[in-house]
Amino acid sequence: MNISANGHELYAYTGGKAFDPAQPTVVFVHGVLNDHSVWILQSRYLAHHGWNVLAIDLPGQGKSGGPPPASVEDAAQTVLALLDAAGIAQAALVGHSFGSLIALETAARAPARVSHLALVGTAYPMRVSPALLDLSVSAPFKAIDMVNSFSHSTLAPPPSALGPGTWLYGGSKALMRRMLASNTQVNVFYTGFKACDSYAGGEAAMAQVCCPTLFVLGSQDQMTPPKAAQSLIKRCPQAQVVQLPAGHSLMTEAPEGVLQALQAFLNP
Repeated sequence: MNISANGHELYAYTGGKAFDPAQPTVVFVHGVLNDHSVWILQSRYLAHHGWNVLAIDLPGQGKSGGPPPASVEDAAQTVLALLDAAGIAQAALVGHSFGSLIALETAARAPARVSHLALVGTAYPMRVSPALLDLSVSAPFKAIDMVNSFSHSTLAPPPSALGPGTWLYGGSKALMRRMLASNTQVNVFYTGFKACDSYAGGEAAMAQVCCPTLFVLGSQDQMTPPKAAQSLIKRCPQAQVVQLPAGHSLMTEAPEGVLQALQAFLNP
C-alpha cells in the first residue's frame, strides 16, 4: 500500500493483508540498499497471525518517493510521519542495520508510540570505512561486491529463505544494484552509509527508550559484529539478546531464527 507521508508517497508492504485498526501494528525498516522484501518471511507470518504489517521502502528508493533520508534523524521523522498518516497511535518497530538505528531514534523521539523495539544486526557507533564510502561513489558496483562479501557467512540458505537452491550472495547483489538504480538523482548507497557513519546519538537515544527491546545479532557478522552492539545493550536494562549463527544478512541466512525471536518477543 502507498501512504502519503511528508508530502510524498511511501510504500509499505502489508504481507497480503488489509490494515485492521483492531490489531497491533509492526513496522519493519530495512538497511542500506535493501527494501521491504528482505523481511518477506517475517512480515508475511506476522501479517497472517494477528498483526498489521508495514514493511516500508525508505524514501527515495524502491517504490517510495521523496528524497532519501540524509541522516538517521531524518529517517526517524519519516517513520513518525508514517504512523501519523496511517492513524497508528502505537507500533512495534523492527529495524535491520541502518534501519535499526532509525528504529532506535524513532523510539527515543516518541517513546509512548513504540510498544516494542527490535534491533537486528545493529551496532553503535556504526562506522563505515572511508575507503568504502569513497567506493560507494567512485565504484559502487565494486563496493556492493565488498559489502556482500562481508555480509554473508554462507552462500546457500535454509529452504525457508526464498526457496531451496537460492544463491544468497547473488540475490543480495541483485537487490542492491536494483535499489541503487531506483534513484537516478541521489546516490542512496553513499547517502545511507554516510548517515550510519555520522549518527552520534545512539547511546543518548537508548537512554530514552521505555519499551521492551530485543537485539538479534549474528555470531559471524563482519559488518556489525556482536561486540559492536554492547554499548547499546549496556544502556538497556530490559534488553533481550538473541545471537544466531549467521552473518549480517540475518533475515535470509537465519530466517526461522529471526522469526522465532520476533514471535517470542512480540507475543510473550
